[in-house]
Amino acid sequence: MTSCTSETGLQGAAGRPAALRVAILGTKGIPASYGGFETFAEQLSTRLVARGHQVTVYAEADGPPPADQFHEGVRVRYRRRPHWGPASVLAYDCASLWDARRGYDLVYMLGYGAAWACWWPRLFGTPVWINVDGLEWARSKWGRGARAYLRCMEWLSTKTATRLIADAEAIAQRVRSVYPRSAPTSFIAYGAQEVRAQDVDPRALSAWGLEPGGYLLVVARPEPENHVLEIIQGYLLHAGALPLVIVGSVTDATPYQRQLKSLASERVRFVGGVYDAQRLQSLRVHAAAYLHGHSVGGTNPSLLEALACGSLVIAHDNPFNREVAQGVADYFGTPAELAVCLQRLQARSQDDITRLSQAARDLIARRYTWDGVTSAYEALMRDECAGRAREAA
Repeated sequence: MTSCTSETGLQGAAGRPAALRVAILGTKGIPASYGGFETFAEQLSTRLVARGHQVTVYAEADGPPPADQFHEGVRVRYRRRPHWGPASVLAYDCASLWDARRGYDLVYMLGYGAAWACWWPRLFGTPVWINVDGLEWARSKWGRGARAYLRCMEWLSTKTATRLIADAEAIAQRVRSVYPRSAPTSFIAYGAQEVRAQDVDPRALSAWGLEPGGYLLVVARPEPENHVLEIIQGYLLHAGALPLVIVGSVTDATPYQRQLKSLASERVRFVGGVYDAQRLQSLRVHAAAYLHGHSVGGTNPSLLEALACGSLVIAHDNPFNREVAQGVADYFGTPAELAVCLQRLQARSQDDITRLSQAARDLIARRYTWDGVTSAYEALMRDECAGRAREAA
């Protein structure tokens, strides 16, 4: 038995390609309020629906699931997320996979934490894609047991998926190298929307006592692999006058976070999480520079969004960040190197700043538009379903 066969087959009326029935799993739901997967699911699903496809995005319910709702034509289907601690997400993903086992031409799971349960739709003839979201098992927030589980799920995803999707070519190459007998692995980038200063109200900055061009910005979860500590240390080695503004919820939850908080001052300002998209855009577009320390993900949404705002970017030197920002960013590996980058930034002329800002936006327009991302997904989805229909014939 195989899916990928709507009532009219692969050809619709008048020979047009038939609409595909796609389920997107692994997010908190849409509309997105915060988070890369949620933003991705909303951007992709609404664009696929606008192109005539039927798309369902699964969403978390805190209690009994409410009735299905619709967001810009996308069906939002709720499954319960229990309160089981770290296992809650796994239980929610499994409930979503079981519900999506039939009725779709393609199931797309974002993340591989429930890779073992991705067999369920496949047993009913439904192909399953899994998005391998960077080196999730390498994140410091996980304990030893969770890391071992996630490393196992990464391997298992190469067996249970009909196709793996990576949003960075470096991740796709790693999968092919580490797992040579893996399911086919495809690279499709993440996307971003261009933002210009004139489209964002600078008055939002007053909430933090900031002025346009008068601060350096970091947007990151306070985890060692995001190098927030090294960024602060490098910044403190630099004698510049601009304050360093850090967006992210920093508490006393871990020794690492307590170490970060101990460095707070008038120069190093922790402003907490900012979950309003407009306020966050205002912070990005009006920053003198964006400092990006992420090192274990694929294509990081915060980096793309900073480039889309025309920010001058100084990024941690690793293959993922270089693949995305290419020659429009400066790069650091140590606090001392970051201090040198900040010194170069301070010496740049206004013409140079304007040129780099436009180059960042041009890079987004060339490689990372959501319409381009959607076209790549639509083409690959049609190829997958056409191939399976031929196999079943």
